[in-house]
Amino acid sequence: MAPRPATGRELAAVRRSLARQSVAVAVVAAAVDGVTFALSGICTAAPAPAALVLSVVIAADLAFAAPPATAAVVAVVQVALRLGVAALLHRHGLPVRAADVGFLVAGYRAGAWLSGRASSYTVPVLVLGACGAPLIAGGSTAADWRLLLTASVSGGIVPWLVGRYTAGRGAYIAELEQRERLAHQQQRAALERALADEREAIARDLHDVISHHVSAIGIHAGAARLALHGIDEAAATRSLAAVESESRAAMVDLRRQLDLLHGRDDAARQPGMADIDDLVERARGAGLELTVTTSGVELPRSLDITVYRIVQELLTNALRHGAGSARLAVRDERSGVVIEQSNPVATQHVSASGGRSTPSRHPSGADRVRLPDAGACDAEPAPCGGGPRAAVRPPAERLLAPSGPAPGPVRRSAAVRQTPAAVSRSGIGGASATGLHRGLDGIRRRAELFGGSVEYGSTSDNQWRVLVRLPGGRS
Repeated sequence: MAPRPATGRELAAVRRSLARQSVAVAVVAAAVDGVTFALSGICTAAPAPAALVLSVVIAADLAFAAPPATAAVVAVVQVALRLGVAALLHRHGLPVRAADVGFLVAGYRAGAWLSGRASSYTVPVLVLGACGAPLIAGGSTAADWRLLLTASVSGGIVPWLVGRYTAGRGAYIAELEQRERLAHQQQRAALERALADEREAIARDLHDVISHHVSAIGIHAGAARLALHGIDEAAATRSLAAVESESRAAMVDLRRQLDLLHGRDDAARQPGMADIDDLVERARGAGLELTVTTSGVELPRSLDITVYRIVQELLTNALRHGAGSARLAVRDERSGVVIEQSNPVATQHVSASGGRSTPSRHPSGADRVRLPDAGACDAEPAPCGGGPRAAVRPPAERLLAPSGPAPGPVRRSAAVRQTPAAVSRSGIGGASATGLHRGLDGIRRRAELFGGSVEYGSTSDNQWRVLVRLPGGRS
């Protein structure tokens, strides 16, 4: 588990703890060095100079409580003080008992708190203090260069190295903690992205499953209501049977999705190309004059499901927004799977009515009834004085083509997302634009998963055309 970042209060507590430790070190060093200097006998031999030097020794050691930036100055003062004490004791014929505690602590602080050249420059100064005192005092240490070298290394270099090691280790641990925190943040961000992608995939699948069936149910329900109004029991029976069939199919598809989300091992097989014929028949039963051509070989399972969902969304769009007929082609080419769908664009003839069915007159004299979010039905007398005949038309506000003169082909790459502003400019507004945009965006995102592309737009002959390319079919 990654450590959480320290708060401002915790950092302040750490700074106070370090300050207390620095004061403790300073007091202990001053006490030890002061007692050592007083026991040397200098206070009896030279009381006045001894008192002055003793006060300087205590002040220099208490400087360890100062901020770390003063480490270099304190180290230089400690070296000078060490040499001065050695000279004073040697002049009065006393054994040289140097104040080693303050000198060693100064070397450690120089290595731990200083960096770069400032830290390096203190090394020769510390070596001078370590070997200078024995040279001033004379004796066996000064006469043997090996002992002198040992004293220089142990007194001047070793404390500095210990300080450098401690500082480097602390920086290394801090860097590891920072990397661990960064990795934890990246993992959390990746988890949030994965959850967002999963939610989007669930929403896309539910849209594909429900939208197709509910659209067909709405159209058949409207046709059945018109047939019952004209007492055409056969037509009403067919429409209600289609409503029942679509409802059952919607429940089956929804149950498949829920089983998949729950991770059941016995979850029902997801639909694929083998179920295209049933999908086409349901679209034809909803009133879509559909021409379908398929060619190719068996597809990998993941690609097979994706092709089915894309075809399902294309047929749903054609049923809801087209003029009643469509062409669909699914080809497995060398470069991959190609899905092409086109349908005539419906002409605008009915305005929105706030969600209630409103009758109007068709130019031929037939009654037209507005079906909320499903389309419109034309009811006209059947030949030979029979009951009324119902024909379903898509809603006008769900037109796919821009208003005005038919523009040239519009190309949309799978890597580019169409904005709501672009949808509004194309003559699609309100809730209809949201549904259409969600469907096309779902197709685009499914194609992106396989590195594919999507092209869609209106053609010069007033056809709406969608072309989907999915690499990897034959592989």
